[in-house]
Amino acid sequence: MTEVKETNYDLLQKQVASLIEDESNLIAILSNVSALLNDSLDQINWVGFYLIENNELILGPFQGHPACVHIAIGKGVCGTAVETNESQLVEDVNAFPGHIACDANSKSEIVVPIHKDNQIIGVLDIDAPITNRFSDTDKIALEEIVKVLEQQIA
Repeated sequence: MTEVKETNYDLLQKQVASLIEDESNLIAILSNVSALLNDSLDQINWVGFYLIENNELILGPFQGHPACVHIAIGKGVCGTAVETNESQLVEDVNAFPGHIACDANSKSEIVVPIHKDNQIIGVLDIDAPITNRFSDTDKIALEEIVKVLEQQIA
């Protein structure tokens, strides 16, 4: 099993805040945040956003291989995060009922809902090529990073 380096999430959260503080365009914000996360997180193979449009998730800014464009609410890890309004930490995507395999190399996943005006507008989705990549520490820290995003897009 490959060792995962500890991420300095406090520093990463400050970098996200600094990167987006003067920007109001949602696509620009999400594009830069996906690039920063991709550069900063170890052992991941996809990071990006899905945004709700016409009652489904539509692919937004991301870093990685081409991905599924449409995901139904309630389907897969991303759709489940929206349906339950809860972050999803999946140690082994092959054991997740209804997992949508956009990239066969992905083995674990974490998805965090994004809110605006108390409504879910999308999700942050990160995949890894190893099982058990994400911990509760990652979940808590990524939820804090999403809060920084939410404050900027409010």
